[in-house]
Amino acid sequence: MKTRFSSLVHVKKNIMQKSERLLQKANANLHNAKKALIESLAFLQDIEPPTHGKIADFLANRALLDSQRAIIKHNEEWLTYTKTEVTQAKEQLKCDMIEYEKYKYLEYEEIQKALKQIKIKEAKDLDEIALMTYTNKNKEAS
Repeated sequence: MKTRFSSLVHVKKNIMQKSERLLQKANANLHNAKKALIESLAFLQDIEPPTHGKIADFLANRALLDSQRAIIKHNEEWLTYTKTEVTQAKEQLKCDMIEYEKYKYLEYEEIQKALKQIKIKEAKDLDEIALMTYTNKNKEAS
């Protein structure tokens, strides 16, 4: 049954689904950020410092360690950013779900109201038909 809220319910449902997709994307980004951080930490553990050799080898190893630490710092910042992104997406989804449920409820109430009016009209029509039938039978019997 179509009501004045039907189109709004449809729009709100589309908005809610869009928010769900954004939340899924944010969760995927969070997963990727965690994975990148774990991999960069593991790579840092795998770097073996030279025990002997030229000073250039020691300086190269130090530069490698510094760049890996910078990558780890970047991945930590990315993880923090994606966590806030997920939190914001969850809040937006929550608001959109509330809006959707609100209009869905209003549509439901409108439908119930219309059905009640239809039932009242049917009851009046049946009463009128019964009255007409009763009157016709009394006239025929007389």
